Formats: sequence, structure tokens, C-alpha cells
Amino acid sequence: MKKRDLLNFFDDELLDKLFGFCYARTNDSYEAEELCSDIIFALIKTANSDGEIQNIYPFIWKVARNVYASFSNKRRNRSELFYQGDSDEFMLGIADEDTSDDTEELLSLIYRRIAFLTKAYREVMIMFYIEGLSASEIAKRQGTSEVAVRQRLFSAREKIRSEVKEMTENYNKPVALDKIDYVIWGTGTPDFGDPRDVCTRMFSRHIVWLCHKRPMRASEIAEELNVPTVYVEEELEILRKGVNGKYGLLRRLDSGKYAINFILLDKETVEKAHAVYTEQLPKICGIICEYIEAHKAEYLAFPYLNKRVDLNLILWQQVFNIAYAFSESVARILKEKHFADVPMVDRPFSVFGYVDNGKYYGGGWDGTNAQNVCGYKNVHLDNIYITRIKRHFGYGHNVSNDPQIQLALRAIDGLDVASLSENEKEHAAKAVECGYLYRDGDTLYTKILVSALADREELFKLSNGLRNGYFTAEAEIVAEKIGEIIKSSVPDYLYGEWQFANNIANLPVLDAVVEELIEKKILIPPDGIGAEGCWMFVEQ
Repeated sequence: MKKRDLLNFFDDELLDKLFGFCYARTNDSYEAEELCSDIIFALIKTANSDGEIQNIYPFIWKVARNVYASFSNKRRNRSELFYQGDSDEFMLGIADEDTSDDTEELLSLIYRRIAFLTKAYREVMIMFYIEGLSASEIAKRQGTSEVAVRQRLFSAREKIRSEVKEMTENYNKPVALDKIDYVIWGTGTPDFGDPRDVCTRMFSRHIVWLCHKRPMRASEIAEELNVPTVYVEEELEILRKGVNGKYGLLRRLDSGKYAINFILLDKETVEKAHAVYTEQLPKICGIICEYIEAHKAEYLAFPYLNKRVDLNLILWQQVFNIAYAFSESVARILKEKHFADVPMVDRPFSVFGYVDNGKYYGGGWDGTNAQNVCGYKNVHLDNIYITRIKRHFGYGHNVSNDPQIQLALRAIDGLDVASLSENEKEHAAKAVECGYLYRDGDTLYTKILVSALADREELFKLSNGLRNGYFTAEAEIVAEKIGEIIKSSVPDYLYGEWQFANNIANLPVLDAVVEELIEKKILIPPDGIGAEGCWMFVEQ
């Protein structure tokens, strides 16, 4: 028979017999494993050569004895037992024209399998088999003991031997990652580093999802996704470090496993949490409508700097605080009764999310600062964006490059149209269209709400009054149920981020409150993009 057919005889029975041969001739199991590995590699090299074998088993044992003779006399010529050249060239030599499909597949599986080992095992296998280093040389290079190297070689060989048959079926299976999307919110200062920026690929999302279900090692993820461990290890470290090296979507546990590092709820959990809040919506909206009606005069009495203001713009400015008053009441109870002994996480920026359930909730709130512009020492602008309101600008917007905002600053006390250049008039027209300005005769005035920077801390005081006992009974009910959901679906090491889970549960409330206020004619929705939900503070 051809030498290339030798690989077909590599089964568990032969490997066990070879190990027994080695164990009887060596000092311990680690040394036996090293000798057995040398014999197997010598047989693999023989299988990759031309020629015939008359009697297969006598030939195998002849090779075994020859390798043992070299091993015992410590005179092995490593250049004959290990391939010293480029491993890619060696692999190409396996698949020449005379190689049968079966032989190519068997050899390929053995070497491909190395790619699925974790880093520690993969390195010793490569150094031992490909670079031809001895266990002592590997130990010296890695700064560890020969025993540790032999243990890793033993474990790696056992893994390859036990799984090579399975790989025949699985390795050729295409890597098909089902689509999985998350809705991940961020809160705080994004300049700290937003870990969502390193979770854009489907591969990344699947790794996050697997670590969400349970802590996993790189090798376990590799098996699950049918992706070489080397790629998984690299991705795990990227997801662990995030963009700033301090805050990522995963964390590495003392066990070496990787686990979720932020609140991430699955579809079933998020729907259950949303239902807890939506069950209370009729009562929540009723209380809010009554509160607004009773405090209209106080809303209008706030010292805005505009020539004129109307309640509609004021309520759009306040709508986040109005709608979130209920969840803040729930949060207070959660903190006092359910997580009193858990220190809350404290970082500049945090993320939290859930598996996309096909629904859109709310939007966001962005702000930006500017100094020494249009005669003002300090300027701060805010705008909210939800289903009913489009965003004017994003976080960190550069006011010095925005002529429309600059016109809004100049027009706080009125701006004569005749004083504008033709270019400024064009920008003014756009500012009117987007709601920054309005015209009264020959004068332009700022339409978005403007307040003195000194009054900033007082702006939402009236709306925040809704947190003071207006939802006590309803908040108790919701807090009890949300607390149970958090403790059953969030790892205990993330309990300090319980407030983010509560934020997710509250997501349907904002849009629901807005729609109820529109239905009752308390709010008037904008037609396109307007002054609603946009305001600024100034300091001269």
C-alpha cells in the first residue's frame, strides 16, 4: 500500500497502543506524551512521502522503535523529525496532485485544529511541531517549567485527537452568523469612551450575546461560532478594553472566562419589563395632565430672556423631566428597598441596552458649550429628539461654525433685518425655517427658549416636583416587579447598574406621555423641525 494511506490507520486503538509503548519506556506520563508525539509526527512525515509499505503495523512499530532509540540516547536529529521551513509551504506540499482527497483532509484537519486551541496551548503546539523546539526550549522561551509545557502539549494533543473526527463534519460547515441587533443607549459624557464603537460587526455582537448568556472561554466561543480561537481571543480583548482601555462591553473574570459588562436584556425580559410600566400608563398620564393644568402659571413665570414665550415651547422643553418623573419615583424605591446595600456604579459614561425587538422608543438629549461668541462669555445649548421631534444638533456641536445659532444669539434682544448682509439674510431665512428665529415687522427675535446661565439649576425644578409623592402607590407596584426582573436577569456583579435596567423598562413611557398630552391638546407637535425641544443658556 502507498505510504499516503498510513493516516487511515490512525484511530483511538492505535494511539492508545503507541502511548502504552511510550509509557513503559519513559519516566512519567509527560515524557511518554512527548515521545508519543514524536512518533506520531514521524509517521505523519512518512505519510507525506512517496513509496510503498508492505506490512503496515510492523512498519509502524519499526518507526516507533527508531524514534525511541533516538529519544533514549538524546541524539535525535531534530531536522529529520520536525519541519524547519515555512509551515504554509509544508501545507501546500500536502495537497499536491498525487494526494488523495482523504489524506489531504485528514492532515488539514490536524493542522487546522491547532487554530482552535487557546493561546497558551496554540503557542506550544506551534513551537513544538512547526518550529521544532524541545519542551525545555519552549519552557525557556515562555518563562515557565518543562512540566507546564508538557501539560499543555498533553492537553492540546488530547483535544485535537478527540475532536478531529467532529471537525470533519463541522469545519467545512460555513460560518453563518444569524443577524442579531442591539439597541444600546449611552448616558454621560461620550468623550470618556463609548464601548459601542467596537461592537459594530456581527461577529462582535454574537460574542457579546454568548457572554451575556453565561461566562465563556475563548475556546468555547470558538466552538460555538466555528471560528478559530485566535480570532475570538483578539475580538474578546477589543470588546473588553473598549475604545479607552478602561470600559468595554465585556469583562475578564478571575477564571479566565469573559462575561457581559453592561446591562443587556433579551427580548423576553425587555418585553416583560416594559409591560410592568405600561400597565400603569393610564394613571401616570392622568396625574401628569392634572399637574400641568395646576401649574401653568408657574411654568410661564420662569424668567426667560425671550421677547415672548408660549406654554407649548416650555412643555416641550420640560417633557423629558415630566415623563421621567415616574421612573425616578420608582428608582428611589428601588434604591431604598431593593438595592440599599449595593454601591451604584460611578463612571463618566455608561451604556445599557437590549436585543432589538423591532420597536423604537424615544430618542435622546444632547448639549454643547461655547465661549466668547456673539458677545456672550458662555453659551450652553440643549436639544431633545424623540419620535415627535427632530434633532437640531448633536453632542459637542461647534457653535463657532454655525451661523444660524449665532444669529439666534444676536437676536435675543432683537436684530434689525436691515443690518444683515445678503449672506446673513440667507442664513436668517434658514434659521426661521428651522425654528431658531421668528420675524416681527423688521426685527428678528430668538424663538427657541433662552435663559440666563445663572438660572440653569432652577429650570426643571417645577417639573421635578412630580417626583415628590405624586406616584407613590403606582411606583411601589412597579418597583417591586422591576426589582424581581433585575435580580433574575442581571448578573449580581452588575447590580450596581440597576438604574440602567430601570431606564430600559421605562422606555415606552416617554412617547406614551407625549401622545397623551398631544391628544389632550396640552402639547402641539411641530411640523417638521422647529423650536420645540431646543433651548439655550447665556452668560454675558
